[in-house]
Amino acid sequence: MTEKEFLLQNLLAILTAQRQTALAAAEDAHNDATNEQSVAETQYDTIGLEAAYLAHGQSQRVADIDVMLKRLNAMVLKGFNEEDEIALGAIVTLQGGMTCWLMPVCGGIKLNDGKIVVITPQSPLGQKLDSAEVGEKLDDGRLILAVR
Repeated sequence: MTEKEFLLQNLLAILTAQRQTALAAAEDAHNDATNEQSVAETQYDTIGLEAAYLAHGQSQRVADIDVMLKRLNAMVLKGFNEEDEIALGAIVTLQGGMTCWLMPVCGGIKLNDGKIVVITPQSPLGQKLDSAEVGEKLDDGRLILAVR
């Protein structure tokens, strides 16, 4: 198993755990919303309505994670070398010791005991790195040291 395959498996495991948590929260909120004790007794009694909104939000979170899982499972992990432009799937080391993995989703998740941070092309750093090359200096002064 390559480094990227290992990291991808860790990322998928994190997302799967988040999905299970959101699914359980959605089920709990749904049960609360449909419980007979949640029936409004006055016009100001909104417990059932609030639980329904929460159930909807958690269900949407599950759907969002499902989309992320599909995108990650469909990715082809390619190796990069010093001559390649940085693109999705590249692991980039910056001056100062930061190492980041440019991925389509899951920005902010830390992998490999916090040594690698997932960034997306939509993030400010991701925008700077997209199509950059090793040896290039970013506008924030950091130098791109390596790509793999």
